[in-house]
Amino acid sequence: MTVQVMRADGRAATPWLNGGGVTREVAGFPTGAGLAEFVWRVSLADVAQGGPFSRFEGVDRVITVVEGAGMALTVAGTEHRIAQPYRPFAFPGEAETGCRLLDGPVVDFNVMTRRGRATAEVEIADFQRAVRVPPSAVVLLVCLAGTAELDSADVRLGRYDAALLDGGEDLLRVDGVTAVVTIRHAG
Repeated sequence: MTVQVMRADGRAATPWLNGGGVTREVAGFPTGAGLAEFVWRVSLADVAQGGPFSRFEGVDRVITVVEGAGMALTVAGTEHRIAQPYRPFAFPGEAETGCRLLDGPVVDFNVMTRRGRATAEVEIADFQRAVRVPPSAVVLLVCLAGTAELDSADVRLGRYDAALLDGGEDLLRVDGVTAVVTIRHAG
């Protein structure tokens, strides 16, 4: 198993064009791809105020509240309250989407995949579990609270640290909450 560790303190904050927050990219493919070229992209965002989401044609999105009281997302005219932390919510990136914060700023975890090129499954682990990387896939672990350790790789992740796994299986020990994102590349 190949493990690439990405520490939270090495990520630059990119301000949103509308001034409503900042985003820190955790990982993406291909490395260095912009918003128009990525196959998949994972980030954490500090959301300071509500407003419209950027549209991403042909992109599937999964958003998970990590900190704060949550948000109400209106996706294609239907409101969805995302008030509990660590509950992934999937929606199409091209849908007109607006956000209303329920009670102050939030931090959210975002996974975006280009439809037809990649898919992502987002699971939340708050216990010890095996992590298996399927063929034609990678697994990204992002520690959202507390700590996480990979048994055989001798890797310890703190809050918002990440590890990209390519091939194999390992035991993930979680003392807190960790997102386990399985990304499968098409064809």
